[in-house]
Amino acid sequence: SGAAALIAVELNPLIREYLFAGHVSVERGHHLILERLALSPLLDLKLRLGEGTGAVLAISLIEAALHTHCEMATFEEAGVSTREEK
Repeated sequence: SGAAALIAVELNPLIREYLFAGHVSVERGHHLILERLALSPLLDLKLRLGEGTGAVLAISLIEAALHTHCEMATFEEAGVSTREEK
């Protein structure tokens, strides 16, 4: 997927804005691709499986972050800030 992303960005640089790096492989070529794309990986689990395992884990992390951002109550909404005025 990294090589495909690099080719896509070479064909259309605007694509770069829609990319994220789920993880970084221990393979040297992957480090070079991410460097060329100026992407920082979300995870570095020393994976070398090549089966999309890092992507699956990263998507779960992104979904959890989005859920927290969109659904978590503020302190006021949750009643955490209950300082009484005197």
